[in-house]
Amino acid sequence: MRVALVTDVYLPRLGGIELHVHDLAVQFRRSGHAVTVFTSTAAPSPVNDVPVLRMPSLAGIPTSTEVLRRELRSGEYDVVHAHTSFFSPLAWRATRIAADLDLPAIVTLHSLPASEDVLLPWLLARVDRDFGPRVRWTAVSEVVARSLRKALPHRAIAVLHNGIDPAPWQQPPRLDHPLTVVSTMRLTQRKRPGALLGTLQDIRRRLPGDLPVRGVVVGAGPQGAAMVRATTRLGLDWVELPGRLTRFEIQQLYASADIYLAPAELESFGVAALEARCAGLAVVAMASGGVGEFVRDGVEGFLVDSHQEMARVASELLTDRPLLRKLQSHNRFTDPAMTWPTVVNQHVDLYNATQPALSTDYLTSGT
Repeated sequence: MRVALVTDVYLPRLGGIELHVHDLAVQFRRSGHAVTVFTSTAAPSPVNDVPVLRMPSLAGIPTSTEVLRRELRSGEYDVVHAHTSFFSPLAWRATRIAADLDLPAIVTLHSLPASEDVLLPWLLARVDRDFGPRVRWTAVSEVVARSLRKALPHRAIAVLHNGIDPAPWQQPPRLDHPLTVVSTMRLTQRKRPGALLGTLQDIRRRLPGDLPVRGVVVGAGPQGAAMVRATTRLGLDWVELPGRLTRFEIQQLYASADIYLAPAELESFGVAALEARCAGLAVVAMASGGVGEFVRDGVEGFLVDSHQEMARVASELLTDRPLLRKLQSHNRFTDPAMTWPTVVNQHVDLYNATQPALSTDYLTSGT
């Protein structure tokens, strides 16, 4: 099967969509499918042997889509799959071009709107009318799908989760370390890194003074300098800010960590939390986002409604070793539902459904 994956943001920039699209492309290629990534993120090509076509752009906004149109017209693609946030000019444009060319097209929404956003449903409905019936809408989680269904009540919205290979994250735990609380994110306001520091301060206040605790916040972004200043101002000398780490470095960090905190209220899926869960960390996350699709209260971790509750639950876990070890053992030895073989099959099934004239055997054969 020949697949065009379209994303405005891609490697070497790091983020949830960037890594997901790259990993999805790699998994498709391993399954025998032909994949090309289209992006407006400038960088050398390809990345890890994945063919990448980088559209001319200015500040991430495509200045021309003629190469995209020409390639989609002549490339004999079976499906065009656009991965979007709310501001994704290349992905939206590619979907429009696919509709014009009568190519099967799928849109996966990776962002969760704020509840008070009243304009977005109107905009999505207008975009849907423009795209027409050949375009299938999907979401990266059930939480995002619910918001899409409100905007597009006449549409069947499927869920295509992010995928994971648990094995690299299941490192042998290191036992000779202080109790460690970690979080990994792009340091942007939407991810709530400032609120996380307040939560860490609250956790420390709730614990016995003689109990050693280590905090680590991994990531880089616009809020990075403010985070450094805030740790000094709040007296959080036990909290480390190592900046951006590689996946291997994060895996090594998680082997000596205990609890993962996911503070974002508008977390559409939470792949970083999923990675931590596979590494055997107990996950404490906001209940409003997509983390609840792989974290259940008292099984993989806990879902909370406020940062104050997050601090309370995390501090109680740090002092209840039997419960903490129970959650960690379950997470380390039980794979989540969204492993890559399952996720790839879900994608192929949906791609098949867009092409009723072709046989399923042909489409799943990797040709």
